[in-house]
Amino acid sequence: MASASKAKKTVRIASGRKRARQDVKLNAANSALRSKFRTAIKSVLKAVQAGDKAKASDAFKTAQSVIDSIADKGIFHKNKAARHKSRLSAKIKAIAA
Repeated sequence: MASASKAKKTVRIASGRKRARQDVKLNAANSALRSKFRTAIKSVLKAVQAGDKAKASDAFKTAQSVIDSIADKGIFHKNKAARHKSRLSAKIKAIAA
């Protein structure tokens, strides 16, 4: 609405300007990691959809490290990481059944 069209105010205090510069860098890094997370999950899900258990297991191994690293950095909560890993492993186990 009206608030969305307002221009962002510049910070006057030097420490605030530095914080704004740092936020831009941190936001870019976090966005890249979230994108890497989503890509890793999608690769596992594609392998599961194809029914290729070996490929899904390999993709899951790489996805596990990506998920854990993101949880360790605090981008996602550890419980969210555990939930994603659990659901992916359950889908991989369901291929054999």
